[in-house]
Amino acid sequence: MIVSIALFYIYHQLQGDKKINWSIISSYLSVQSAIILIGFSAVNWVLEIFKWKHLVSYFKEISFFEATKQSLGSLTASIFTPNRIGEYGAKVLYFPKENRKQVVLLNFIGNSSQMLVTTFFGVIGVSLIGLNFQVSNWVIFGFFIAAFLILFLFKKVEIYGFSIQKLVQKIASFSFAFHRKNIWFSIMRYLVFSCQFFFLLLTFDIEIALEIAFGTIFTMYLLASIVPSIHLMDVAIKGSVAVYLFSLLGVESWKIIAITSLMWLYNLVLPVLVGSYFVLRFKPQKP
Repeated sequence: MIVSIALFYIYHQLQGDKKINWSIISSYLSVQSAIILIGFSAVNWVLEIFKWKHLVSYFKEISFFEATKQSLGSLTASIFTPNRIGEYGAKVLYFPKENRKQVVLLNFIGNSSQMLVTTFFGVIGVSLIGLNFQVSNWVIFGFFIAAFLILFLFKKVEIYGFSIQKLVQKIASFSFAFHRKNIWFSIMRYLVFSCQFFFLLLTFDIEIALEIAFGTIFTMYLLASIVPSIHLMDVAIKGSVAVYLFSLLGVESWKIIAITSLMWLYNLVLPVLVGSYFVLRFKPQKP
């Protein structure tokens, strides 16, 4: 059922977006470009798999193949859940009951580190393009100050026995070396898919200064990441944000829609197809 729904959503998305003219897109993509894009996506997901392998090593050593099954299988199971929340439930099914709380926490740490990296580079991006877009950086920074203020005020509020304060204390109990390696994987992943987006800009003959291009890419990922969405529909969220930002630079909207669609195709659809195989062969852990 999970695989069928996932494939249906993908098919519907590919067929439903009338703005995407695949025949025109194919005129810009050579065989070499397609291979390079696959290489970017492969590195992106290999890093994510190694990152999950590292996180799980906190209580158990697993093989790269096992980490691949868990990462891609949980991706397939979570693409139609809000903000990939289904990933938490999917990954715990690979482990015995006594380890499931640890798995949820480790998955949260992994996702939080990626969001932290996205925020860090996003602030850099906003700083780089603020003057060009005539947007006050204080608007963005004010948003983060407000977010941190809310977290501080509600840090002791408990929901089902959990609170922000307890969560922070638990995360702080991990060693510095453990967090450093996790952050390092997150940074490398972020730079890989950012460079993949920049490569597509070049492929579609979009000429923008290097610092402005990456500043816009960083800003796009930041803004898209704070909008609650179903992971499968990231192409719509990132596409709309990217179209707005790059339109300020005079870039044709159809090219940006094509680029975000290709990013979605290479970094989500292809891994989901592989993950579908693992979901179909899934055998739950015995209690």
